[in-house]
Amino acid sequence: MTPAAIENLARHLLARELASSSDVDADHVLRACDKLRGPLTKLTGVAGFASLLSRAVTLAKRKVPALERLRVGADGTLGGCNEIQGDLDSADAARHGGMVLLAEMLGLLTTLIGDPLTLSLVGEAWPEVFTKTANRKKESKS
Repeated sequence: MTPAAIENLARHLLARELASSSDVDADHVLRACDKLRGPLTKLTGVAGFASLLSRAVTLAKRKVPALERLRVGADGTLGGCNEIQGDLDSADAARHGGMVLLAEMLGLLTTLIGDPLTLSLVGEAWPEVFTKTANRKKESKS
């Protein structure tokens, strides 16, 4: 996937998390990253997931300095989200920060395991996204 495709996918996945609420907050970013925990932990183990998330946070901080307070626990939990809420001055800034973090994670995955396996893991975490996409492709071919 190209970097633009990864960003679009991250934006779409985060939008799925935001669809349940009109407010953008740190919990949405946590939920999006946490959805990947299950499928990734099966593949990499807890330490592998924590390492991947830690690297994604490091890369995201370079692009969105307001994410500086994020930290990753040894068990792969993402901490500091509530502390950064005040640093992100608008819903758009929070949405952008979440998208950048998720895109970095997806980009790392794509680099490490390739597009097909990354998309398979994303499909495991967000099955409704791929079901709708597959249905739209079938309908357009008819």
